[in-house]
Amino acid sequence: MKTTELTGAALDWVVAKCEGAHPQISYPDKRLFGAIGDTFDYSTDWAQGGPIIEREITKIFRNVGGTWSAMILKDVPIPPEDRGTSLALTQRMQWNAEGATPLIAAMRCYAASKLGDEIDVPKELI
Repeated sequence: MKTTELTGAALDWVVAKCEGAHPQISYPDKRLFGAIGDTFDYSTDWAQGGPIIEREITKIFRNVGGTWSAMILKDVPIPPEDRGTSLALTQRMQWNAEGATPLIAAMRCYAASKLGDEIDVPKELI
């Protein structure tokens, strides 16, 4: 699934994976739970998504049409085999995402920066 299309439990599941968690899916409500019963609501709960925004997101803003955009801009290491004759050890990378809310835009952007533009999500969450 495209990172830019993730919403709800699917987006929260991907963010939990990025955070190193192993979320369990409850049925039929598709709620995500951790090992000690905590829930994963990154895309709707500022207490969970806010720290990720503070730590990872470079810029977040409201678009003219009312949607939100988030951006991550950071230097990432260049693998030695990809450097060629360059002396550079890092390269500047940028990820962008849009969403109906600042949390959705930010969590999509974070997921894309960690896992790429396409992500496998359990069918139960789609």
